[in-house]
Amino acid sequence: MEFQQRLPQNLRETVLFMAVISVISVNIIAPIITGLEVGFSLNHWIMVLHQIPLLWVSVIILVVLTQQPAGKLASYFLDRQSGFRSAMLITTMCNVFLMSLVLTILGTWIGTGQMTLDPIVHFFAKWPRNFTIALIVEAFIAQPIARSVMALGSRSRIR
Repeated sequence: MEFQQRLPQNLRETVLFMAVISVISVNIIAPIITGLEVGFSLNHWIMVLHQIPLLWVSVIILVVLTQQPAGKLASYFLDRQSGFRSAMLITTMCNVFLMSLVLTILGTWIGTGQMTLDPIVHFFAKWPRNFTIALIVEAFIAQPIARSVMALGSRSRIR
């Protein structure tokens, strides 16, 4: 897959980009984390599928809320000479960092259907694993696919 050095240029591309990333991320990250928590089985995967719509909405809201703080955080690590790929990697890491902080707790509450102190008590044991899984999925699967879809969508509109 060719790497696309392109950011969304308008609202349509932004919505398409966010939709592709969020759908891929939620459908990969949630089942993996749940499987590591309670075991990998068809019943557990079906259980996760029932929670994905609410989790997806939460992720979209969280992406919008963390976009500006993540950009500000990324600017501390980047300078004017930073290349596109390094800027995207640092920005992705900052986005995933902020979102994983919140979703380690919120995702557990949504997944279990109850608000308990358990995800807070076990936060420091679970967050590094969740961050790593999310970063790998975002950087190597969701973002490249979303950029390709966005590029294909803009090429088809030009023709």
